[in-house]
Amino acid sequence: MRSSVSQPLLKAALWDMDGTIVDTEPYWIEAEHALVSAHGGQWTHGKAMQLVGQSLVYSAGVLQEAGVNLGRREIIDILTNHVISLVRISVPWRPGARELLDELHIAGIRCALVTMSEAPLAREIVASLPEPYFDFLVTGDTVTHGKPHPEAYLKAVELLQQQDPELGIHHCVALEDSIPGVASAVASGVVTVAIPHIMELPHDPRHATWHTLEGRTVADLEELVALRHEFPDATFGLDTSLDTSLAGAVGGVAHD
Repeated sequence: MRSSVSQPLLKAALWDMDGTIVDTEPYWIEAEHALVSAHGGQWTHGKAMQLVGQSLVYSAGVLQEAGVNLGRREIIDILTNHVISLVRISVPWRPGARELLDELHIAGIRCALVTMSEAPLAREIVASLPEPYFDFLVTGDTVTHGKPHPEAYLKAVELLQQQDPELGIHHCVALEDSIPGVASAVASGVVTVAIPHIMELPHDPRHATWHTLEGRTVADLEELVALRHEFPDATFGLDTSLDTSLAGAVGGVAHD
């Protein structure tokens, strides 16, 4: 059901990329395995899971500790180029992501990409989409602090405000799949939807959780934003749908 409020409350959707729009995490893990193996080390699935959603600078440091005897910049470039080469063969879209992007585009709701991947890979993914869905990209090489720090999401809101000074954090919703990404979005203050993929996310009443984007609509996002607008301390339940029982003043939205 759409919000009955006369003024639109949902003005922008802020999208994570890896694991949310595209299932590129296996590509990153393949690149990590290849690089560590080339330097005589061993890379485990558990170590790979620790890097999901993290900044590439952080990930490069972990790979150095695993025996990769290269500088962080060189590690980042090798990993990114490996993933780009795989994306050029096949873009692994996540279910429902392109459909929701298209519906937001048709509805005139602005979208921004907020990813810890760097610009070359982000541009590759965006170029594969049928429409110019994103107003701009906030990538890992354009921020000082990567996720889980809220800088990337705060920067996205600031860029949106350049064209719409009346837009506020409460008009935005973020879509994320990883622990660092969800933490970043929640800390920024935007309404946050977690869509777990390759890693389980602990329940946190400060964000909504959907099992998939498949079948989700603009109206679903509008309901989340409208509820947070009407009840600033509203929390979200364990279901895939919004918990309208309003678990009350448990936390609200965190700010760092």
